[in-house]
Amino acid sequence: MSATAENPSATATATATVRLVEERVRARVITDDPLYRAIPVILRFVPAEPLAVRIVFPADLSPEGTDNEWVFPRALLEAGLQAPSGTGDVRVWPCGRVQAVVEFHSPEGVAVVQFDIAGLRRFLRRTYAVTR
Repeated sequence: MSATAENPSATATATATVRLVEERVRARVITDDPLYRAIPVILRFVPAEPLAVRIVFPADLSPEGTDNEWVFPRALLEAGLQAPSGTGDVRVWPCGRVQAVVEFHSPEGVAVVQFDIAGLRRFLRRTYAVTR
C-alpha cells in the first residue's frame, strides 16, 4: 500500500505548501505628461499554471474600481528582458540596462508601464524556484 493511500492527508499537506509567488514592485505609467506616475503593482505566479505570470494593477486605476489583472506567458516576460517580444495584447522590451517596458493593449486603449528589470528578474527567479 502506498504512503498516500495510508495517509491521504500527507498529499494534501504537501500540495498546500506550494504557494503562489508574489512580488510587490513599483512601476511607472508612461504618458505624454513629463511627470511619471508611480504605482504599486503585484507580480503573481500560480504554480498550478506554470507557463503563465500575472501582473495586477490596483483598483484605483480601473474605471470599474476593481483590480486589473493581466495574464500572459512567463516566457514572454523573460524574453522581453533581453529583446523586444510579443505581438498580441502584451509586449515587453528592455529600455536601457536597468528598465523594461510592458505594453498592454485592450479595446479601451494602450497602457505603457515601465519596470525596474531587477524586480522582474527577482520575480522570475522565484517562479522557477517553486517549479523545480
